[in-house]
Amino acid sequence: MKKTFFYSLLMLIGLDTTAQVTIVNNLRTETSRTIKKDADTTVWNWKNGGLLSFNAAQGSLSNWAAGGDNFSLSISSYFNYYFFYKNGRVSWDNNIDMNMGYLQTTSLGSRKNDDRYDFLSKYGYRMDSLGKWYISGLFDFRSQFFDGFTYPGGVPTFSSTFLSPAYLVLSVGFDYKSSDKFSVFLSPLTSRTIIVASNYLSKQGEYGVDTGKHTLAQLGAFVTINYNNTFNKIITYKGRVDLFSNYLNNPQNINFFMTNQLSCKITKYFSVTYGLDMIYDDNVRLFGAYGKSPGLQIKSLVGVGFLKPLNVKRRQFK
Repeated sequence: MKKTFFYSLLMLIGLDTTAQVTIVNNLRTETSRTIKKDADTTVWNWKNGGLLSFNAAQGSLSNWAAGGDNFSLSISSYFNYYFFYKNGRVSWDNNIDMNMGYLQTTSLGSRKNDDRYDFLSKYGYRMDSLGKWYISGLFDFRSQFFDGFTYPGGVPTFSSTFLSPAYLVLSVGFDYKSSDKFSVFLSPLTSRTIIVASNYLSKQGEYGVDTGKHTLAQLGAFVTINYNNTFNKIITYKGRVDLFSNYLNNPQNINFFMTNQLSCKITKYFSVTYGLDMIYDDNVRLFGAYGKSPGLQIKSLVGVGFLKPLNVKRRQFK
């Protein structure tokens, strides 16, 4: 009996020890196992996508006591396309924005109310010691397609056209990228060139370019902040802020550019969109009583119309 009890006790101790070892081994396995990532975080070389928006509004009045234009028509469009490359420590981000708008009323006639194209490219090499920081080079080119006019006192005055003005930025600096949705680029050394290709505007000395000249070279500090996100199946937002200080002339006058595009889907292909752009450039002296003062430029457009997100694609090449 005593032997039986002794052997039984040894067996229980052995089973308990085996169970503890099994539990410890299972814990080690669980804590050290590789966690399977979601599809959205898989390694990719190329990622591309974008957005296409087209809005239109029309109104007409007849014997309307409250007053207003007998006819009005506004059309606005927005196109965005991006393509990102990532491979190891190398990152290359490219983004294209295009805006075009047109307005027709009986009292004001026809005129454009939006016109812009912008290509931004950043190439960076990640510094492992700093995690999400990259040593980067940046290229940005921004201009417009067609003739533009201001209307001081209701009189149309020619103020811009293709490549007049155009802005070319070449920069080297540091880029912080927490994800492919958000980045902050900081540069203490940036070349910014203002181009006025039009002979007429060049002779007027517009946009800071000397009379008769077609370019103005600037050297300064530059910051650009970019954020784009599809929050859910309904709301998409894209925004950017640029800041530039010219070391060579009035560095305290910061040139400011901001663009925002918010889209909310109503149905599969229709949505409400809101765009807000703000620009301050001390060299753009087209405003004030005599059209010779700088000013904050604000453009705000709301529309209901067609919206087509361009499918996000990821491609990996081995």
